[in-house]
Amino acid sequence: MAEHIWNELDSFRGRIIKGDWPTIPQLFMISTERFGDNIAFSVFEPDKKALTYKEAFQKIMKAAAYLQAKGIRKGDRVLLNGKNSPEWAIAYFAILAAGAVIVPIDNQMHTDRCMRLSEYAKVRFAICDLDVLEKMKGIGGSWYDSLYGMLLLKGKSDSYQRLLDVEIDPLPQPVEVSENDYAAILFTSGTTGNEKGAVLSHKNIVSNVYQAAEFVPYLTDKEVFYALLPLHHSYCCTTVLLESVKFGAECLFGHGIIVSRMINDMKMGKVTVFMGIPLLYNKVIAGVMKKLKDKGALTYNLVRTLMAINGWCKKAFGKSPFKGFFQKKILSQLGLDHSRILICGAGPLSPVVFKQYQQLGLDFLQGYGLTEASPVVTLNPPSHFKVDSIGCPLPFIDMIIADKNADGIGEIRIKGPNVCLGYLDDEENTKALFDEDGYMKTGDLGYMDSERYVYLKGRAKNIIVTEGGKNVFPEEIEDMFQLYGQVEQILIRGFQMKKDVPSESIEAVIYPSQDYAKENNLDKDGMRKEIEAIIKEVNKDLVGYKKIEKLTIVDEPMQMTTTKKIKRATVQ
Repeated sequence: MAEHIWNELDSFRGRIIKGDWPTIPQLFMISTERFGDNIAFSVFEPDKKALTYKEAFQKIMKAAAYLQAKGIRKGDRVLLNGKNSPEWAIAYFAILAAGAVIVPIDNQMHTDRCMRLSEYAKVRFAICDLDVLEKMKGIGGSWYDSLYGMLLLKGKSDSYQRLLDVEIDPLPQPVEVSENDYAAILFTSGTTGNEKGAVLSHKNIVSNVYQAAEFVPYLTDKEVFYALLPLHHSYCCTTVLLESVKFGAECLFGHGIIVSRMINDMKMGKVTVFMGIPLLYNKVIAGVMKKLKDKGALTYNLVRTLMAINGWCKKAFGKSPFKGFFQKKILSQLGLDHSRILICGAGPLSPVVFKQYQQLGLDFLQGYGLTEASPVVTLNPPSHFKVDSIGCPLPFIDMIIADKNADGIGEIRIKGPNVCLGYLDDEENTKALFDEDGYMKTGDLGYMDSERYVYLKGRAKNIIVTEGGKNVFPEEIEDMFQLYGQVEQILIRGFQMKKDVPSESIEAVIYPSQDYAKENNLDKDGMRKEIEAIIKEVNKDLVGYKKIEKLTIVDEPMQMTTTKKIKRATVQ
């Protein structure tokens, strides 16, 4: 039999696992049995606080018993709304251990909207940070009054029972549920402004954990994963929190994208697996390059030469001869000197940035996914990566490129154990999500090469059609601005230049970097001139029908999702 990472589950079948895949509570039970004395969850506040798997499991089962005592039954839905913390993780597993369904919601979402989505999901209990509970209490209303109860995640209050202070006999076992039962209702990030509740089963989520782990089988229970991005989003929840549990490793909780605090956490926590988004990786490497330039041309050119040699050796032979030098001189300052792998998702990373990290001796795992797929669909294996690709489909995923054009570009569609059950109480959108052969329509356009590596072009709904009938993918042009420090946000869209011609020309909507303007003492006119020069430079690399013909500079930041994607529908 071929050696696969999911083969480790065989020894637990019939004893802990009842189906093809473990449920999420069973996943935690397996790691508690295998790695009980390992640290499961940790945080610096400012000193390190940590829970082992055995300690965390005890708290999970106590919280689950409390939920049961408060009236929560199998299939009930529970709101989870809080900042990243060990308490958030305890609540996540406790809700599922009680047989309930988790409804995680963005901690930054306005309270009114949070309550509307919770009411739509028929939530019966709330576990939240203190500020959220207080705001909900202030609004009140019929849904609020119908809740079974509330638990406090973070904060101090006499009005609410604190999750970690619950004193009750723990449940002896998690409530038995099937791998096909609902585990979570995840509201999509709302790039269009209209959230839909993707329903994910235990099988959807746990299979995706193992599908992704197959690409990094060399990771062990000694890893330290860093949960920096919001955990209500499937990206961080699956690839950091649940992946760390699968490996029996430590999950260190961050405090949001504050670079100085992030670096401090990573240094003290000796993080080995770091997951971020393009914006974050861009900022970090730009800071590194700026510091090198400040040391003078000789130092900068020497380091860049060593990086080029190191990158070539890593690509050709799988070895980085200067990694030790870079760890000591550069990576240690960023908290990346213990890093075994960097993960990037939620958007394409510039190939230039990808190469720079690779030249520093770091492995990069880039991929593509969406909430409805739990979320990972493809990964670019570090052992055989293609810089411009989003990687290969994960094991068990059947992927096709549908409705191809002359260039082989079509919609990416998939089947697999990680594909969601549909949208909550939304027959119309659920039906529209799948084609007549049962493939899920991702709405993303791309093509596949002979080795089944996938190349993403953009969202089907964002395509701009020019006067000559050519299709322009806004995301391709937006990605060309990633490395310009003058641009904080960019959105490429079509505009109708001629009223009597129903075709589109290309417009760039830009919010300039206020930090760059301040550092370089530039007023609005000065920033506009710099941005116009950048557009002129970018246009040189674009074919005629893709060239930017209109620039709009906005005074306020455009609304973004928690993974830093601009909400296009909100931009006027």
